[in-house]
Amino acid sequence: MSWMKGDLLSKTRRLAGGLATREPVWLKAMEASPPPVFPRSNGKIQRIVLPEDSYVRKFTRKHRQAKLDDPNKASAFVPDPARVYGCRVLQLTENGISEDDAMSVANMEYLSERKEKKKAYKRLKELAGLQDKSPPPKPYASAKKDLQIQETKPAKSVETPSVRRLVNLLKKQKDVLLMDKTGASANQDHWIDE
Repeated sequence: MSWMKGDLLSKTRRLAGGLATREPVWLKAMEASPPPVFPRSNGKIQRIVLPEDSYVRKFTRKHRQAKLDDPNKASAFVPDPARVYGCRVLQLTENGISEDDAMSVANMEYLSERKEKKKAYKRLKELAGLQDKSPPPKPYASAKKDLQIQETKPAKSVETPSVRRLVNLLKKQKDVLLMDKTGASANQDHWIDE
């Protein structure tokens, strides 16, 4: 199908020139000012590499639990800890600190932030206990529990409460009709016993 190659203008010219279709009204105007032609890739898509990517990989190797802090917020505005670590290392190296020192400082900052969040959660948990409320969700849940929760959620959502309510309503109506036995529709043969 070589006649389908090309842009809209060349395809329309071929179709109109081969008498497959009438010449559209807009063809002469488009020939006078053709649309821009954008360059195409040759099938080789280049990998996007950011300057902090090497530090992000080092961070994820060192802190595996930080990788699954919140897998649902992959496209959130708040960057993940690994990306923050990589940007911080770059910022420190631009200010003249050696790479090893910058990595240790960024690592120390991450660990202190994590420790502060755990302390804040512990305090929130105590306050919730004093107020007889349920505690807030953990800021750093274990990766195993997160995966287990994600696996068990679909199994629980098979039967919805509205279906239960409908079944209970039908059972009550059946019981009322069987006790009443005055109407013609109270015949037991029309009901399916479970």
